[in-house]
Amino acid sequence: MKFVDEAEIIVQAGNGGHGCLSFRREKNVPRGGPDGGDGGKGGDVYMLANDSLSTLADFRYQRDYRAVSGKGGAGREKSGLGGDDVYINVPLGTLVSDKATGELIADMLVMGVPVAVAWGGKGGQGNTRFKTSTNRAPRKTTKGKSGEQRRLELELKVLADVGLLGLPNAGKSTLLGSVSQARPKIANYPFTTLYPELGVVSLGVGSNFVMADIPGLIAGAAEGAGLGIQFLRHLARTRLLLHMVDIAPYDNDEADLVSDIQSIEAELGKYSDSFDTDLVRQERWLVINKTDVLPNEEVDQRVKELVQALNWEAPVFSISAATGLGCDELCGKIMIYLEELDRNKEVEVLQSIPQDIQANMDAADGKKEE
Repeated sequence: MKFVDEAEIIVQAGNGGHGCLSFRREKNVPRGGPDGGDGGKGGDVYMLANDSLSTLADFRYQRDYRAVSGKGGAGREKSGLGGDDVYINVPLGTLVSDKATGELIADMLVMGVPVAVAWGGKGGQGNTRFKTSTNRAPRKTTKGKSGEQRRLELELKVLADVGLLGLPNAGKSTLLGSVSQARPKIANYPFTTLYPELGVVSLGVGSNFVMADIPGLIAGAAEGAGLGIQFLRHLARTRLLLHMVDIAPYDNDEADLVSDIQSIEAELGKYSDSFDTDLVRQERWLVINKTDVLPNEEVDQRVKELVQALNWEAPVFSISAATGLGCDELCGKIMIYLEELDRNKEVEVLQSIPQDIQANMDAADGKKEE
C-alpha cells in the first residue's frame, strides 16, 4: 500500500429534525390541546485514533463523511429519533485541522478517545413547547438546526522513539532491518527509501522502542530537492535522532564527510525555521556506519578526526549495519537513554502535583500496603 501522510476530507454532521405541529384528537377529549413532539438531534462526526492504521491512504477513496440527520417529531408528544454518529478512524499521530481557518482541532495521540470535529444540529421544538395559559392552541413550531460542515486537513506524523537521519545510501534502511523485524527496501543506489518505514527494536521483555527511517536528505532539501524534506515532519515527535554517516565515501575525502554532515544540519535549521519546530535542537547522536570496509586503525583515526573537525559533543558510535558490528551496543545505549527520559518525566509530573494532593496520594498508598 502506498504511504500517504496528507489528506483532505469533508465532514457533514446531521441536521436536526423539525418540530411537529399536532393536536390531541381522542374520543371524549374535546380540545385536547397541542401534542407535537420535538425533532431529534442530528448525528455528530468524531475522529478516533486507531493503532492498526499506519497511513492515510484510505482517504484517497472516500473523502465525504456524513452523519445521519435526526427524525422529525410526531403527535402524542413523541420526539424524533436522533441521528447516528459517525466515527472516522485515523492513524495514531494524525493532526486534524480546519482547512478554512487553519485551526488545529485535534492531535490524535490517545487510543479510544473520540474527538468531535462536527456537531449535529439541534432538533426543532414541537408546538407543545409553546403552550401557555393565554395560548392554549399554539400553531408554532421550529425547524431543526443544520449540522456543522467542515473541510478538514489530515496530516500524519508517525510516532517513533528514534529517527534515522542522513544522506541517501548512508545505511539507514540496513540498520533498521538489522535491529528490527522491519524489511525495508535495500539497494546499492540512492533513494531506495521512498516513504517512512517503522520498526520495533526489542531488547527483551518490556524493553523495546520504535525506530523510524525516512528518505535521505540532500543539500537544498529545504528548497524542495530530493524526497527527505517531505517527510521530516515524521521526525518531529521522536525523542532521539541518529545522524548516520558513511565512513568510506567513494572519494575517501574527510573534508567531504564534514561538509555532508554540516549540510544536513543546515537543512534541519532551515526546516525548523520554516515550520517553527524544535527539530534542529533535538538530541542527535552521530553513528559512523560501514566500518567493516576499512581497517580498525583507519576507522579509529578517521572517526577521531571527524569528531574534532565537527567539534561534536554528543555520543558517537561506530557500527556496521550490514554485519551487525556495534549495533547491539548502540541499541542498548538508546534504551538506557529513553528509560532515563521516562524517569525524568515521571519526576517532573510528581513535582508538579500540589503538596496537599501528593500527601493524600501517599496516605492512600500507605493504607493499601497495610
